[in-house]
Amino acid sequence: MTQDQDLAPITRIPRTGLPPRAVVVGDPARAATVAALLDGAEEVSYHREYRAFSGSWKGVPVVVASHGVGAPGAILLFQELADAGVRTFLRFGTAGAMRPGIQDGDLVVAQAAVRDDGVTQQLLPPEYPAVATPEAVLALESAAREQGAPYHRGLVWTRAAFQPGLIPLFSYDGAGLAAIEMELSALYVTASLRGLTAGGVLVIDGANADELVDEAATGGYDPHREIVAAGVARGGVVALEALRLLAEAEERAL
Repeated sequence: MTQDQDLAPITRIPRTGLPPRAVVVGDPARAATVAALLDGAEEVSYHREYRAFSGSWKGVPVVVASHGVGAPGAILLFQELADAGVRTFLRFGTAGAMRPGIQDGDLVVAQAAVRDDGVTQQLLPPEYPAVATPEAVLALESAAREQGAPYHRGLVWTRAAFQPGLIPLFSYDGAGLAAIEMELSALYVTASLRGLTAGGVLVIDGANADELVDEAATGGYDPHREIVAAGVARGGVVALEALRLLAEAEERAL
């Protein structure tokens, strides 16, 4: 039994002994689903929305951990994983499409994110960018091609509010954004500040731009459809394969 002082204060993950590479997801159930793909998967912690597993993917040790909904809580996981020795992060989440041609179940590889996350603005000036590590973007694209997964590369909007309010939702209309989600910019900022490798791959679970939404055809937002589940299944493998590719590249560089 791990002693209490050996656990991180917020997420309750172990302070030591975790693999240096992680797939981070929002849903604790999705963490379990991705972990089921690993060899020797073991649940190492589960506190609040934070659920973590360790195992290996094709010989590469991996941690899979959930961070819940929203960047303020997610950044706590990113920080405590980094404190525990994780150096490579790939976020595997869901998102809404923001431009035509991106279909439900498709993947979006996020090269950068708009910092509308509700937390990093309290840490840094708004001019500071939220960008992925280029090697992570390339690894995710390569893994998506290997898996035959339809994907797009682009900018995403990380937004704190899930439901629209009095402020117009689409203030970035026409800016060429690929998708909207809720946590990625917090990961990219954390990684840049701490010298970590970070990337993100998102499964499209609906359309968010006004001109893309066909309420009559879709019946409204429903992320539990079969086409989305198929995209999630592909995306989990893509994220793990990308970690393997990054590990191999690091080994070659030694």
